[in-house]
Amino acid sequence: MPSVASLYRESKPGFFLGSQILTNRGITTLNNSQKPNPENASATATEILDKEAVEEVRTQREIPDIRPGYIIQLRLEVPENKRRVSTVKGIVIARRNAGLNTTIRLRRMVAGVGIESLLPLYSPNIKEIKVLDKKKVRRAKLYYLRDKMNALRK
Repeated sequence: MPSVASLYRESKPGFFLGSQILTNRGITTLNNSQKPNPENASATATEILDKEAVEEVRTQREIPDIRPGYIIQLRLEVPENKRRVSTVKGIVIARRNAGLNTTIRLRRMVAGVGIESLLPLYSPNIKEIKVLDKKKVRRAKLYYLRDKMNALRK
């Protein structure tokens, strides 16, 4: 016949395991418990997967550090025609950091008309990113350049 202590250990959520006492929440009450990994302590599963996906894309192709104020040139693969690659040149007026969904807002002039494009930075359609010039700016979002067309005509 099993002892009362063994029945108690099996039926209740809190039980004795080696030198640790586990409660119903899985929290150890003795001093020799393992400390959580500080790198993943507050990260959710989606954040960890997102970070791994970004690192995988960065190993496949070089993505430079792009900030607002940089003048960049992109080689984009046109989704309708997979063989055609178009070149887009413009100034970065905004960047939204969101892991794999990081986007940049590119402003350029086409036939005297200002055009803004919202491009995912880690998109497979972007074949090459080249930083042509770095302008020193004091803002994170350069939306005021929408009114100043002359700044982009160079």
